[in-house]
Order: sequence, then C-alpha cells, then structure tokens
Amino acid sequence: MSLGRLYLVPNALDFGIDGQEIDLREILPDAVLRRAASITHWAAENAKTTRAFLKRVSALHPLAAPLQEQQIVELPRPPKGRAPTASDHQAWTALLAPALAGQDVGLISEAGMPAVADPGAQLVAAAHAADITVVPLVGPSALLLAVAASGLNGQSFAFVGYLPVDAAARQTRLRDLEAHSLREQQTQLMIETPYRNGALLQALLTHLKPGTLLSVSCGLSLADAWTHTATVAQWRKNNRTVPDKVPAVFALLAAR
Repeated sequence: MSLGRLYLVPNALDFGIDGQEIDLREILPDAVLRRAASITHWAAENAKTTRAFLKRVSALHPLAAPLQEQQIVELPRPPKGRAPTASDHQAWTALLAPALAGQDVGLISEAGMPAVADPGAQLVAAAHAADITVVPLVGPSALLLAVAASGLNGQSFAFVGYLPVDAAARQTRLRDLEAHSLREQQTQLMIETPYRNGALLQALLTHLKPGTLLSVSCGLSLADAWTHTATVAQWRKNNRTVPDKVPAVFALLAAR
C-alpha cells in the first residue's frame, strides 16, 4: 500500500480580527484551495478554526467530505518543564495513522504557515521518520512578509519568538539581541500576543539604542496592513503606536 502525504496547508492571517476576514483567493493560490478541499484528515492547532477555514474553502470548491465528516484531530500540547517522553512522541506519530493507511493528511495552524512560528514541527519530523512525503503548500507567512517589507537585512535574520514578560528579563533579552544583531548584522524578529503589542513596543523604544532600526509590520495581508521602519530615535519622536487587537511582527537591526 502506498503512503499518503502530509500537506502543510497555510491559513489566512486574519484569525481573530473582527470584520477583517478577506477572500481566500486574494492570498492563497487556487491550487492550494483545491488541495485543501480534497483533504479529509487534519492535524490542527485548533479544530474550531480549522472548520472555519474549511467552511471558507467550501464556498470556493466542494469539499471531498461534508464539514461534519471531516476528521480533525488537535495537535498534542508540548510538555511544560520537562523533556518529551516516548509517550509524547507516540502521540505525534499517531496523528499520521491515516497517511500510513494511504490517506493524505493536512497540517494547519490558526494563521499562517504551520510549523513556522506555529506548532507542527514535531509532526513534520515524525512524517520524515516514517518516510511519509511532506509537501509544503504556498501561502502567507507573517515572518517572511515582515522581513521583505522591513528593508532590514533579508540575507541574515532570526526569529526569536516571544520575549520574557518579566520586565527585567525582557530588558536583558533585548540588549542581548541588539548586541548580537550589531555583531552579526542580523535582523532579529519577534512577536507578541496582540493585547501586549503596546507593551512590547514601549520596551523596545526604552531599551534599544537610538540608532537601532526598528520595523513593525501590523495586520499583514489585511486591507489596512502597514509596515513602518525607522530608527528608535525617530520612533520616539513620532510617537507612533501599534494597535492592541491586530497581530504584529517586530524586527530590529542594530546600526554600526
């Protein structure tokens, strides 16, 4: 029996933004939408948002199985404070049972590209270990869009995830990232939960050096998306804000 494939299915970036849902055809190729419509087994960050995505797809292409018959299993939550056990690895491998039986499986996040700044890398690794073909489909990744729009160094960049919530630890982390950026001339990318966008921006403006370049990309792929890049000194002078209800990507590049 031939194995199924694991498709990495990109989602829109408008998750959780009231009144901002956009036509999927504006951000996903038709071939991706048709492939998504053909899949009936899903490994998902969130089952509810996956059903919402499939409902949007069904308005454009008929689903291979009715929405209520789609097999959607949520990804295991990563263990906190301990290393993964054999049982943890088995939980991820179990999600590939349909592929081992010859059925394609779709991996999908709540927004953007799965396994990139989102859960799913462990499932991809398990697929490779089982000789299951992994197929990434074309779609939006907030990180790459932000790098491209920033004007910062796109030849060398790193995604550092979320910064510490504790103020002292966050200050130390920012200064370490700025020093690394200066030494390597590497763009440093970070994100925050939207309701803490303002707090992160304030921390960046407080602790980074005046000449460091800071870029913020807000609401990428939405109708009112914007990217603003300037020195920290210019940000301070212009007193520009970032909304607390829209996902944003923050990037810095230290100046020599």
